[in-house]
Amino acid sequence: MATSTRDDDLVIYHPNREKATSQATKMIVFVLLLASAALIALVTFGGWSSLQGDQIISVGYIIIYCVMAYFVLRWSRGMLPLASALAIILLVFAAIAATGWFDRSHSGYSNPGIPPDLIGLLTVILIPVQLLLIAFAMRGFQQEWNVEIEMTHDEMERRRRRDRGNGSGYRPQPQG
Repeated sequence: MATSTRDDDLVIYHPNREKATSQATKMIVFVLLLASAALIALVTFGGWSSLQGDQIISVGYIIIYCVMAYFVLRWSRGMLPLASALAIILLVFAAIAATGWFDRSHSGYSNPGIPPDLIGLLTVILIPVQLLLIAFAMRGFQQEWNVEIEMTHDEMERRRRRDRGNGSGYRPQPQG
């Protein structure tokens, strides 16, 4: 196949990554992943002695959420459904565990490092954070961050200038 341009003049352009909604969604998912990791860390290390062997799972969630946050910043669309799936599992665990932490504030239970009512509150806060993470991760997945167009460098610059001039990239067509 003969082309009139040299291969080193071709660039890959990702039009959906430049949209304001895509950039906002990316940052929201990033913040929600880090907030989830922070809440899990507070619950894990605050209630370390009471977790009965679940520390490995919690530390695994913290590490995985931080790694996923890094890849979301690099526009990895594949992390979004994985984040949603893990958020669903964590949401179920948090919904079940929340009442148990509030029950530990009664007499007869050994208290962990942080008061059990505070750990219960953090666990309850984790539930809406996971719901938001699911919603925004799936919204980001629908935005198709992976779409790429191969074009020359000059054509890409013309397209970017045109898109910036119109705001959304929409160009009205003249009638007639």
